[in-house]
Amino acid sequence: MNPVIRPIEARDNSALAKIIRSALAEFGANKPGTVYFDESTDRLSDLFQHPGSFYYVAEQDGVIIGGAGIYPTEGLPPGYSELVKMYLDPSARGRGLGRKLISQCLDEARTAGYTHVYLETMPELRKAVSVYERFGFHYLDGPLGNSGHFGCDVWMLKSL
Repeated sequence: MNPVIRPIEARDNSALAKIIRSALAEFGANKPGTVYFDESTDRLSDLFQHPGSFYYVAEQDGVIIGGAGIYPTEGLPPGYSELVKMYLDPSARGRGLGRKLISQCLDEARTAGYTHVYLETMPELRKAVSVYERFGFHYLDGPLGNSGHFGCDVWMLKSL
């Protein structure tokens, strides 16, 4: 059975926080200045009540297996949003689910009127970086906006 992709609900918070923190620890990216230490990681459904934001979870047989969202990060240029908190449980990787979540987010960002999608990541997450490259994200020399994620040192941007 294919996973269901749906908007985030409050009941998803703890499962998503576990997936995010476990993935960062798995790849040695659980360092200060990342979402690993963000208190908002424990209450994503509240965070994504912000106007212009949305978050999608992937659920299989009642179990959350991943998620990704778009957020209008403070300090980004007009028309820009950020692809955020794109993480999958190890059981969900390699099945094209990440691509489905990213596509959903990019389509929704376009529909919402955004002209660009920015993201921040780390070299430790090299498989994700290669997926972003295939989606047409290109590298930037420095960060945009005020995400507070000083632990991220790979910055990418895509025009919609």
